[in-house]
Amino acid sequence: MRALLALMLFAASSLAAALPLERIRLPPGFSIALWARVDNARQMALGATGPQGGVLYVGSRAAGKVHAVRFDDAYRAGEVLRLAEGLEMPSGLAWRKGALYVAAVSRILRYDGIDTRLANPPTPVVVTDSLPGDRHHGWKFIAFGPDGKLYVPVGAPCNICDPGEPYAAILRMNADGSGREVYARGVRNSVGFDWSPEDGTLWFTDNGRDWLGDDMPPDELNRAPRAGLHFGFPHCHGGDLPDTQYGAERGCRGFEAPAQKLGPHVAGLGMRFYTGSQFPPEYRNQIFIAEHGSWNRSKRIGYRIALVRVRDGRAVAYEDFATGWLQGEAAWGRPADVLVLPDGSLLVADDHTGAIYRIRYGKP
Repeated sequence: MRALLALMLFAASSLAAALPLERIRLPPGFSIALWARVDNARQMALGATGPQGGVLYVGSRAAGKVHAVRFDDAYRAGEVLRLAEGLEMPSGLAWRKGALYVAAVSRILRYDGIDTRLANPPTPVVVTDSLPGDRHHGWKFIAFGPDGKLYVPVGAPCNICDPGEPYAAILRMNADGSGREVYARGVRNSVGFDWSPEDGTLWFTDNGRDWLGDDMPPDELNRAPRAGLHFGFPHCHGGDLPDTQYGAERGCRGFEAPAQKLGPHVAGLGMRFYTGSQFPPEYRNQIFIAEHGSWNRSKRIGYRIALVRVRDGRAVAYEDFATGWLQGEAAWGRPADVLVLPDGSLLVADDHTGAIYRIRYGKP
């Protein structure tokens, strides 16, 4: 037993040593450590938790897999189990009432009673298979809202086009796939959203179009206080930049402006409000965004965890929180999602290194 434990500790230290986490810069008092290794880690969803620990579910885009990570009552990661493979870009997932929902481009699958069946996952139930099958912006981030509805974005199947509904929109539906409707329009490609813990309003990231130059347009953080709003795509970008092809007729009139302009091409993906109590009080109810990083810019930007400060329902500041995955023009990691654990620490998924990190405040 001691030999096995020593081998496990050696393996864990070797994995950590392979990642230059000493390069990550955080505000004073914070620390980061490797939490788990998960192939192509994208969106994370928390399963049931209790006195004995719990389960974190992790989707992927490129690997086509869904994993579960067991953790103990001290929120230390343990066994990593593969629940599914061979799926089509199962980037997004959500957990509700003991069931795991997985987005696989045109389909939403549901794995019932999954928390107790990790070693022998059930055959999934098809919630819907009628979503568009386009792979261009076809991967999804999904989540259940305070209204009990499942929110599912459908990205534009292009860089810039006017494809009509249900594209370039955020949809919502009942948990069984019925009652589907468009909640937000003019959304080019949202791969992250969350609801304000203060007023229940939906906030979401949106990736701007390509090939308007290094500095145009900005990516966006948007706020949707009600259904039916239009956020501009393909006519207007960033609230004030008419598109060169589709902006002549309408310009930017009548569209919702971003709550916060993000950096151009930073590729803001997963975002969460911080609802924990481990971090200092000034972080409570603020927004963390995983910026995956630019691929189409002469000088790379992003590759960080950004912080958007919110006051009275308005974004008031946009700043660095965790940086260092980008060194000059070389990126060794790419944040894809963030998630707050019940103890108040913050998990960060990195699909490039196949890792999940844990950020804590105070003594590591």
